[in-house]
Amino acid sequence: MTTSNSLRTGLLSRATVAALTAALVATGTSAVAAGRPDSADRGAGQLASELAKRGAQAARADGRSAAPGAAEQRALYAFDGGIIYGYAPDGAGGYQARQRLGSGWEFIKHGAQADNDGDGFGDDVWLWDREGYLHYSAGEATEGVVIGGGWNIYNHTFSPGDLNGAPGAEILARDSAGVLWIHVGHGDGRVAPRVRVGGGWNVYDRIAGLGDPTGDGKADVVAVDKAGDLWLYEGTGDHRTPFKPRTRTGWGWDVYNAVVGVGDLDLDGRSDLIARDRAGALWRYSGAGDAATPYKPRVKIGTSGWNAYRSLF
Repeated sequence: MTTSNSLRTGLLSRATVAALTAALVATGTSAVAAGRPDSADRGAGQLASELAKRGAQAARADGRSAAPGAAEQRALYAFDGGIIYGYAPDGAGGYQARQRLGSGWEFIKHGAQADNDGDGFGDDVWLWDREGYLHYSAGEATEGVVIGGGWNIYNHTFSPGDLNGAPGAEILARDSAGVLWIHVGHGDGRVAPRVRVGGGWNVYDRIAGLGDPTGDGKADVVAVDKAGDLWLYEGTGDHRTPFKPRTRTGWGWDVYNAVVGVGDLDLDGRSDLIARDRAGALWRYSGAGDAATPYKPRVKIGTSGWNAYRSLF
């Protein structure tokens, strides 16, 4: 698929990427270190908005539409070394052909999407760089910002969506001791100081989630332990104690080396999950709306080649 002009205008140029690497904005301040220009990412959120909405456009063209009150819709992003690719939803539970979106992204470790304006699309983007800084770009903004540094204390970060019922998405982060922390979002990319969720999370190889696959109206998280068992943490709607005690809902998940919450990919109104197996195939687990069995049987949506990517979000 050819990248449209509207998408190209939202991409990070090499010059902008270099400037972004040098940006330093302390959390809660606007202090800039000497010799480092105060600059910010342009257009990552606008790009996310464009790609996420293509899935809805494709569905309408095929006579389909998102279910009433549907979960968030979003695109999928993948890093291959320093190259970033985007996959727009195809409106039928999979993804359109990939688009090469830019190069020079070696300094970015990982990313996460959010729907901070509540429009139903994951059109806001958090990016963590290798120096420990968190960057943010909103879909409605022409420029991004650097939220703050110090994020290298975590070995896993992602956004499960809204965990406390207030506007904006949260960030969950696990440190090297296995403690899970929540940073409550303000709805504009900034996040509150961390609050401890609990310890022992280093038993998991993969932690993911977005939205509500169980159908109770609260965002949930799933985790895969080193034995390959899948555990569900149902959301409570209270960020101080965001999850109920875990329940085991599956096994055999050690065949996967990546698990990502992707929102409502099949347009049935529930949040879905994708998993990449060790052979490089991609699978969709559609939300089932049942806490005992949160996901339907898997469906293959990518045959091979997905192991080329160092990160999916």
